[in-house]
Amino acid sequence: MPISAEQREERQQVILKILRRQHVTRQDELVELLRKRGIEATQSSISRDLRQLGISKLDQEYRPVEEDEEADAGKGLGLLAEFVEETRTAGPYQTVVKTVAGAAGQVALALDRCGWPEIVGTVSGDDTIFIATRTGGDQRRLVAKLRARLEKPA
Repeated sequence: MPISAEQREERQQVILKILRRQHVTRQDELVELLRKRGIEATQSSISRDLRQLGISKLDQEYRPVEEDEEADAGKGLGLLAEFVEETRTAGPYQTVVKTVAGAAGQVALALDRCGWPEIVGTVSGDDTIFIATRTGGDQRRLVAKLRARLEKPA
């Protein structure tokens, strides 16, 4: 029996509350925590919810990007700096950010939401993010911003 949009929204809000209060490392663990709160869900629906909420595994646990991080891009990106290993150019208009394993999705999401005009879009894998820019000038400005906010001092 399909659930309503309101039920899905309620389930997603409960997922966010759970993830803000405790460490969750597996989707089946999240299914069980929801069940204890009277919300039935399958692992596949949880996977879909996490994707829609922009939540991925970061440092072996699921972590949401907090609203204040979205509102303050510099601060939000700064909080993710510990997961970034390197920023480099990859030809004209393409920048590559290397992260620790499993962190690229969360860092890319923060970049997508930060509103920087230099970023046209991002594509992420497990530990690599490709960022497209329109011009060489945009790329140079972006690389400077990324290095200032994300890279660890040498």
